Amino acid sequence: MHRTSPDPGPRRRRHGAELKAALLDAAWDELMERGYAALTFAAVAQRAGTSRPVVNRHWATKDTLVRDAIVRASDRFTLADPDTGSLRDDTVALLERLNESFTMFAAAMTAQLAAYFEETGTTPAELRSTLIDQRWSLIESVTRRAVERGEIDGARLTPRITRLPYDLLRHEVLMNLEPMSPADIQEIVDTIFIPLVT
Repeated sequence: MHRTSPDPGPRRRRHGAELKAALLDAAWDELMERGYAALTFAAVAQRAGTSRPVVNRHWATKDTLVRDAIVRASDRFTLADPDTGSLRDDTVALLERLNESFTMFAAAMTAQLAAYFEETGTTPAELRSTLIDQRWSLIESVTRRAVERGEIDGARLTPRITRLPYDLLRHEVLMNLEPMSPADIQEIVDTIFIPLVT
């Protein structure tokens, strides 16, 4: 006798933060698979298991939806303060953690988001500033502690020099579309960054 599977019943309706998170995750997946130009509210809704009007209630335009999806994806990579007592080891630890997130976003910052930058008239640098604001205070605190310990000369620190190891990591990942090796990260710190600030 053929037995049918039990009716799972109606899907539980999601609300508030849970629903918004599901929509943002769906938008990120669509962005990674199809790119910005081909992403649609209808496709995001279908992937999230809801309807297009639900997406429209949260975002009026595609670019704001995509920007929020990128921010949510970025937030998965939280930075913990390594606080090793050494600028060198703190910087290596932060670079190794950021290496993962930069690699994930390398593709999004190139082909998948080309149409986004064209449509919004913005640049990768402007989008990047949205993503790193919450991390910048941690990066600054690492160098500030090193100055307080007398490990480096605070007069040598400028915003550009403080950013240098992170900018070099980002550039390498974007150019090669793959993570940097631990040896290359250590080379940036030991042969470029530390000599500049000591």
